Amino acid sequence: MRERSVDLVPVMRRVAVIGGLGMHPIERLSIPARRLLACMALRRVATTRSLISGELWPDVPEETARSNLRRALWHVPPGWISAEGDELILEAETDLNDAAQAAQRALAGETLTLAEITLLSADVLPGWHEEWVLPHQRAFHLLRVQALEAVCRTMSRLGCHALAIQAGSAALSAEPLRESAAEALIEAHLGQRNRFEAVQCFRDLAQRLHDELGVEPDAGLSERVATLGCATVH
Repeated sequence: MRERSVDLVPVMRRVAVIGGLGMHPIERLSIPARRLLACMALRRVATTRSLISGELWPDVPEETARSNLRRALWHVPPGWISAEGDELILEAETDLNDAAQAAQRALAGETLTLAEITLLSADVLPGWHEEWVLPHQRAFHLLRVQALEAVCRTMSRLGCHALAIQAGSAALSAEPLRESAAEALIEAHLGQRNRFEAVQCFRDLAQRLHDELGVEPDAGLSERVATLGCATVH
């Protein structure tokens, strides 16, 4: 294992896991190195060799898992992971930290930039189905949908309807049956006086709810849209 070293010229390293695995500066990685970097980026904190090896190779004996971890570490380019005793440290920033901070601000009723809304508009490591990834995917998916819906309402209230629509659309795209997200997006469309878009959003929601669950939209939302003109809703 390479010991921690000090770069003569500091390098700003970054690992991305939202929307897919990426890194800056770009490095060529073997599959074991990709899995190890992704796992450490999802954890976002220093961790022990035993925890990482057990998570990445849960179905093999402990000694075999630790041997697999040693090989994976040697495949990681220098400077990305350091060791302090039994502890492993990711020497890079992650986009997951940025997304968590943006989500926290959104849930607190603050506004977000278009870049932050875009960051929250994708899931963690889509297409990865290993057991150690799934809990992180579920947790981030729920967080980002709640944050996008919250910021949609905040931006609508402040008159920033274009960004509100971006956030609401992303929330509804992530959870097409989420009535509260549809309601937030409808209000954003109405803030721009786009009644057609608002009604179309309601129609699409009603169709999905009927097809998937055999239910009608919430009565309050139906009444809200009905005030736009019954002929356009049905």
